[in-house]
Amino acid sequence: MERTFRTHEVRQQQELEGLWDFWTKEDRSDLQKMMVPGVWETCPGYENYRGTGFFETTFEGEGDYRLVFKGVSHTGTVFVDGERIGSHYNAYTPWDVTVRGLEPGRHTLRVEVCNAFNSESALHVPNDYYTYGGINRPVILEKIGSAFLRSVHVTTVKGESGWRAAARIRIESAVEGERVNLRAGICGEETVTQLLELKKGLQEVELSLPCESPREYTPANPALQTVTAQLLTGERVLDDLTDRFGFREISVREGKVYFNGEEIRIRGFNRHEDHGLFGCAIPLQAMEYDLQLVKDLKGNAIRTCHYPNDERFLDLCDEQGILVWEESHARGLNEEQMAHKNFRSQSNDCIREMIGTHYNHPCIFTWGILNECASFSEFGREIYREQFELIKSLDGTRPTTFASCHFRTDICLDLPDIVSMNIYPLWYFDTPAADHLKEVKEWIATTEGRGKPLIISEIGAGAIPGWHAPGDPKWSEERQAAILREQLRAVLEDSAVTGVFIWQFADGRVGDENFYGRPRCMNNKGIVDELRRRKLSYGTVKEIYGQWGAKA
Repeated sequence: MERTFRTHEVRQQQELEGLWDFWTKEDRSDLQKMMVPGVWETCPGYENYRGTGFFETTFEGEGDYRLVFKGVSHTGTVFVDGERIGSHYNAYTPWDVTVRGLEPGRHTLRVEVCNAFNSESALHVPNDYYTYGGINRPVILEKIGSAFLRSVHVTTVKGESGWRAAARIRIESAVEGERVNLRAGICGEETVTQLLELKKGLQEVELSLPCESPREYTPANPALQTVTAQLLTGERVLDDLTDRFGFREISVREGKVYFNGEEIRIRGFNRHEDHGLFGCAIPLQAMEYDLQLVKDLKGNAIRTCHYPNDERFLDLCDEQGILVWEESHARGLNEEQMAHKNFRSQSNDCIREMIGTHYNHPCIFTWGILNECASFSEFGREIYREQFELIKSLDGTRPTTFASCHFRTDICLDLPDIVSMNIYPLWYFDTPAADHLKEVKEWIATTEGRGKPLIISEIGAGAIPGWHAPGDPKWSEERQAAILREQLRAVLEDSAVTGVFIWQFADGRVGDENFYGRPRCMNNKGIVDELRRRKLSYGTVKEIYGQWGAKA
């Protein structure tokens, strides 16, 4: 399932889900069937395999096609009928390749996938989360003509006379000079048509689109609207594209964050795309179950730590009014790692792909970057500045942030619109939560981050599922619940704090490199375990979030 709604009426699509051939050995001696989407760590015998895997299937067709990969972990190279078509780096953003002039008949699609660490990779490194191997998100085969609609971004602005909407439409063409009509409309109302001369490659067109008295999108009332664009010759539709958006405006002023003029208070969770049964290839039903638990916990927000998420998950958040902090791919990189020869290009590609594909999602209220990286150094500051400038050039409608753990040493708090800090009082050190929060706020007041909204982007404690012991020691479910009770009360009682994201929603796998600080080779700070079984802290979080949710 590509999205939770239909994106085309005219363009023919086929989802290439199901059992593909899979092997890892050159002679195919270990050939077997594997589900796509899926990751090989969920298959017996491959639980710890790090290396290259080959996925192969066939499809019927002739002419021109576009192959869309929503996620391949961590690098993918595509071959059609043995010919190399293209490749992509980064597990967490969609990408596509085009194949033109296929002869009639059955064709072979092979994807070479690698999750191994290597010297060319700046972002895919041993880390506090596991990078699985496989085609972890949907694959879609699309029949295209000489030109097709690549994207349509809708920007909404509220002025004195009401809402205005503008669409920026990107068209990709294999021909030059052909004249077509571009038609677009929103909310099912009057469409706008513009005569267009195609240019080979990519071109952009901006249209102002009318919509009388639209319903606003808010977390309490997530009114989604549709935008549809078409390419036509006369009245014959050559291609079409439908997406969803919301009439909403996010603003930051006087230390607060506002969503359509209403102050928001975050009761959130950090969530990895990780599941004990599915790895990172989480099916739609399991995504929705996660959100049902978040809502039962009285939460209202998700942070996509530490990479862009599956677009279907964002669709579900759109539909249910769950606020999202979406984050580009990077976590805990030191200055030497950020100086890697490919760091800038790979990071910037991820940012462009994240914003390019997720721009329209009204649930996303902020873009985040570079979690706990070297924001304490001048070189690190240069990287943070560059990435924030790139984000603003791609999307000036949302505020920016990054999660810092560098208390008293961070020199980048002037760069984002929102200051966010990761703190773990009572877990990594014994300072009372209210006292440590006070220290953090007093220090921020001495920096260029003063006066900005403050989010506690991580807070929490660990618990090994099912472990109970006299005296409630650390790693017991009782101690986790007690620590979270004090932490959350301290943060939520402080009206100067915009909100909190608990670390984390569910226990998630880590690599063997981190076993010494991660019992079970899991990050055990989840409110539920990797199979979504509830720990004692579940009731504690539900109680406290419920109290503050009622006040919101």
